[in-house]
Amino acid sequence: MKAINALYEAHKIAFSPFVFETSYALLELGILESIYEHRDGITIENIAKETGVSEYGVRVLVEMAAAADILECIDEDTYMITKVGHFLLRDEMTRVNLYFTHDVCYEGLFYLKESIQKGKPEGLRVFGDWKTVYEGLSQLPDQVKKSWFEFDHHYSDNSFEDALEVIFRLKPKQIFDIGGNTGKWAIASTRHDAHVRVKMFDLPGQIKVAKENIGSMPDIASRVEFQEIDILDPQSEIPGGADVYWMSQFLDCFSEEEIEQILLKIRKNIGPNARVFIMETFIDNQRFPAATHSLVATSLYFTVIANGNSKMYTSSAMKYIVNKAGFECIAEHDLHEDSFHTILEIIPKL
Repeated sequence: MKAINALYEAHKIAFSPFVFETSYALLELGILESIYEHRDGITIENIAKETGVSEYGVRVLVEMAAAADILECIDEDTYMITKVGHFLLRDEMTRVNLYFTHDVCYEGLFYLKESIQKGKPEGLRVFGDWKTVYEGLSQLPDQVKKSWFEFDHHYSDNSFEDALEVIFRLKPKQIFDIGGNTGKWAIASTRHDAHVRVKMFDLPGQIKVAKENIGSMPDIASRVEFQEIDILDPQSEIPGGADVYWMSQFLDCFSEEEIEQILLKIRKNIGPNARVFIMETFIDNQRFPAATHSLVATSLYFTVIANGNSKMYTSSAMKYIVNKAGFECIAEHDLHEDSFHTILEIIPKL
């Protein structure tokens, strides 16, 4: 890269928050939609008329957007959308990531340096006085909660169909869903198999939400049990009795040492024929650069908002922890249909 180009990239980083907030404003104010509807271009005056935003407001936003290749300036007052702008407007993954960043992470990221220095999620203070975001998840503002769950579900729901095929080839009768969150996996698995039973383990707030969700489904409610647990409490235990121990995007919420302790709790009571399945979006198992970029950014969400000590892991790092906890990986299932997920199938070492 030539020095002049490197300097330009450095300046883009320096002003990147302006580009991000411009993108958010263009979406929220309907300006990007207005420009999209006029494929051959539309003037600032007409954008203002269509959206109710002042010409001044439109002008400063579209000028920044053009500099960021979101829009193209045809002449001094006429703009059209670019491919970048199209994906900001129409791509679901981009939309979910943008609103998660804006609503959940943006204010808290101001405290990233302090979070790194203290090993605590110092940015969480913008929402409440909790040690981790999971303790206060049910109490977050509605828009923040909406964006959090949309982000969480976007990177899990699309994988469930393929994941069910991996799990149910074993014909399990009892599944322990550890870190079951809102109960989506419990719902999916009990609807996939009319006989399987699921026991969900999570914090009280998440169990409350899951009970509300599943309680309204009489066809499956009788086959789902719930157990409140603080998995990091040294006194807490994960019982035996399951054919499958399932953890979907759960272990990335913990540090390497904490993951090892969770696996040791499972190992303590696991039956001789049971299997443990770990589904994660591993940094080193992604097909597209955009996915890798999203994952390494998500690590900073864990740093500053979620808990201060976890991250998105590589598959090699997770396998190292698995081995350290006394398990061996007997299969690695890449769910290429959704391009994101890998399932590690593990059993206790003899």
